[in-house]
Amino acid sequence: MKKIQPNLYLYDMNDRDFLLQFDNCTLPPELFDHKAHLRLAWLQIKQHGLDRALENCCKQISRFASFHGDHQKFNKTITNASVYAVNHFMADESSFEEFIERNPQLLSDLKTLINSHYSYDIFAAENARKLFIEPDVQPFI
Repeated sequence: MKKIQPNLYLYDMNDRDFLLQFDNCTLPPELFDHKAHLRLAWLQIKQHGLDRALENCCKQISRFASFHGDHQKFNKTITNASVYAVNHFMADESSFEEFIERNPQLLSDLKTLINSHYSYDIFAAENARKLFIEPDVQPFI
């Protein structure tokens, strides 16, 4: 069986097909990597604005993880924090790839960016999975 290479297949897919396959859970779960999470947030913000993107990303990622038998992977606080981070760095990019080229720290150092808003490791906080925990060091907006 040929192994799928996420960066080749996923990023050849247009935005509409990516959103459709993700929403109906037909996107192979191994392709929904960190960069794909950021792409989902970027597309949702572009199409619906921040508030709706927060809601949509949480709902869709939770459903996708459950559908593929990994409901423990979803973390509402980290999902929201990631959407806020994407929103913060968005400018007038015409494509997600242009956005990532301008903001490579989102690929390489998102955890540090998120942790700068909290006084404790939000990635290890069990209650952060189901509830959005507001930052206690500095707000996202």
